[in-house]
Amino acid sequence: MKPLEDRIAKQVASIPRSGIRDFFELVQGRDDVISLGVGEPDFSAPWHIREAAIFALEKGQTSYTSNLGLPSLRESISKYVEKQFHVDYDPASEVLVTVGVSEALDIACRALLDPGDEVIYHEPCYVSYSPSIVMAYGKAVSIQTRLEDKFALLAKDVEAAITDNTKIILLNFPTNPTGAIEPLDELEKIAQLAIKHDLIVISDEIYSELTYSGNNGIDPGEHTSIASLPGMKERTILLHGFSKAYAMTGFRLGYSCAPHVLTEAMMKIHQYSMLCAPIMSQLAAVEALENGDPEVERMRRAYAERRNLLLRRFKEMGMPCFAPGGAFYAFPDIRKFGLSSIEFAHRLLEEESVAVVPGTAFGKAGEGCVRCCYATAYDQLEIALEKIGNFIGRLQ
Repeated sequence: MKPLEDRIAKQVASIPRSGIRDFFELVQGRDDVISLGVGEPDFSAPWHIREAAIFALEKGQTSYTSNLGLPSLRESISKYVEKQFHVDYDPASEVLVTVGVSEALDIACRALLDPGDEVIYHEPCYVSYSPSIVMAYGKAVSIQTRLEDKFALLAKDVEAAITDNTKIILLNFPTNPTGAIEPLDELEKIAQLAIKHDLIVISDEIYSELTYSGNNGIDPGEHTSIASLPGMKERTILLHGFSKAYAMTGFRLGYSCAPHVLTEAMMKIHQYSMLCAPIMSQLAAVEALENGDPEVERMRRAYAERRNLLLRRFKEMGMPCFAPGGAFYAFPDIRKFGLSSIEFAHRLLEEESVAVVPGTAFGKAGEGCVRCCYATAYDQLEIALEKIGNFIGRLQ
């Protein structure tokens, strides 16, 4: 009998384990650790949203739904996306409810990619982008974004990466792990490149509600969806969901908005793999979209205060850190301390019991930085920052 390792599909065997999960296996079982690691809100989903899910169960609403999702939810999504992103989608044919944004990304890649098709994406980035492309038999082409450019994706770098095999540009703004916001002028140039070269854009905008102004870091900042730019709705798959802004991670609910032809292709895969998202989660999501804005703003302001605390303390420590315009991550530069990002994270964990994620978990472009998630209670952040200060004080 052949070794079982030889039976694994090549495209799966070639994929590394998540750098985030590998690192946090070291944290398991330790109750002394303050984690600035996994990107999950420390808030529970607001009560009125949880109550909607409970009420659905009490009423016996436990059935399958349409493959596309509940019509009432798709209607709510269409209205919300028009308000939030200024793009109009037909809820009957251009909105698909998925099991998290991760499923939406997976089925978008599988619906579009033939073997050898290239997908341009930017690093540092969320850990699943390259594997999702590879598992769909595509070729992942990374572009490094740089601290000196505020981690923006530059159109000239995109243009240099385009070949005859390029089929998709994959964007994520605000970005995990850097918190970067794409400047409008660069976004417009990238849109023109997509039109010029007849490319599809997949835009993951899961953090779009969580933005912070450059003035005081508390007021909402600016975010523009590429789907809203002229000529882009017809070639963009907009991905969004409920995990981050609404603190609904465990509900596992996302959605895609795209032209009917693309939505239909994605739905074919969805109906044979997931069939539909859980009805209880969908009913809770209707409540979130219709009545959740005040709670989203309350959580956003709490993240903004924590963001400002991190930036202030990092500056006092002499640790350079780009001021994130969105999401709930800081990505401080640790190169001056003479350690790799993995060494820095391991030593900080062992010596001070504070967990951060090595920047290389998000691609080679993340070397020299670590990711600190500030979706952590303010008092815990203060303690963690004191410990980080002690640690880098010894390094200096």
